[in-house]
Amino acid sequence: MNSIALIREFLDERLGVASEKVVPDALLVDLGVDSLMMLELMFAFEDRFGIKVPSDLENPKSVGDMVTAMDGLIAAGGVH
Repeated sequence: MNSIALIREFLDERLGVASEKVVPDALLVDLGVDSLMMLELMFAFEDRFGIKVPSDLENPKSVGDMVTAMDGLIAAGGVH
């Protein structure tokens, strides 16, 4: 599974967002992601990919921002 697939699965399961709406330009807030949901999504990335998301990571605004940030952490093996 890649980053965008995890985001699509997460938003479908938690909010019922159709996967075709989860595109790089979509704003996370427009998809229903609030600050608590963002934390849950970050935890899902940590669990699925065995990474540690740094606490000082700036909250991504769009799906594309989230994918870029998470792909970077996955490629680097996370921050420990």
